[in-house]
Amino acid sequence: MAQSKSLGYFIEDLWTKGFRLTDKDIHFIYLGKHYTNSEDWLVILALKVTLQFQFRFVGSFFLGVLEYLSENHPTSRKEAWQLLEQKGISKYNFGLNSNVMKS
Repeated sequence: MAQSKSLGYFIEDLWTKGFRLTDKDIHFIYLGKHYTNSEDWLVILALKVTLQFQFRFVGSFFLGVLEYLSENHPTSRKEAWQLLEQKGISKYNFGLNSNVMKS
């Protein structure tokens, strides 16, 4: 899948919008990317889901989302969202249930 924006650019964009990740968070995000061998777009989606569900960066939640997505090999954002919806994560219910990835 073609990437519309790199992970580094996305993290920088978060910074300009006032959401500051720590150096430790950023290192963990890149560790997760390399550990799962995921493309930037998938890491960005996992990061967006984490921030919108948890309202902050939670490494274990991020890694759980990223591992789940990478194990199922989605080829598009639509397919990735369908996988997340199977786990109870919907674009429309952010913040309502932060424990959904624990099951």
